[in-house]
Amino acid sequence: MSPLRQLEPTIERNIEAVTAEPERPRVIWTIGHWTCPREVFLRNLADADIDHLVDIRAHPGSRRSPQFGADELPRWLREAGIGYERLPDLGGRRPPQDVDPDVNGGWLNASFHHYADYTLTPGYERGLTRLGDLADTHRVVLMCGEPMPWRCHRLLVANTLAARGWQVWHLLTTAAPRRHTLGIWGATPVTGPDAVVTYPTGDIGRKPLR
Repeated sequence: MSPLRQLEPTIERNIEAVTAEPERPRVIWTIGHWTCPREVFLRNLADADIDHLVDIRAHPGSRRSPQFGADELPRWLREAGIGYERLPDLGGRRPPQDVDPDVNGGWLNASFHHYADYTLTPGYERGLTRLGDLADTHRVVLMCGEPMPWRCHRLLVANTLAARGWQVWHLLTTAAPRRHTLGIWGATPVTGPDAVVTYPTGDIGRKPLR
């Protein structure tokens, strides 16, 4: 059975949840911390009225910026009135998946290619379901370590969400928030009738990742 066929029941539930109120699209934000000072980071979240942070780092720690360590980060977020949850199902740095290489062959970068393949798995859909549950009652930001969204796997998560009707905003510590549009960076996406995004071999519309 193909990966896309296995995902059909979960995808249908996620699409129904997103399209139940088309006049009020779900909204979500993303941010990358890198070496950002805690005060600047919190100011960015406050400007967007964020009340819950979802950590999608592959490894929730930072030697360069200990304030974003696995123990320290939840503590000062809590003090600021912001909830915290780590969501491993949406974490990056995925190994190769059992997917035809041409399905996401538009990605020449191996890391992005592997994550694009991972988006075709039940684990990824499970992560999206949890994310949707949180977004129903919170203003949620997805956080990873890379500050530039076009260099991070949250680009692919944002593509999926945009394809399914979400409004996605990237919070940047040195610039105004930027609204995400499907395919704004990287390999050209193709959205199937089931709202699964792939990046097939033969992409001639590749956009630079910077």
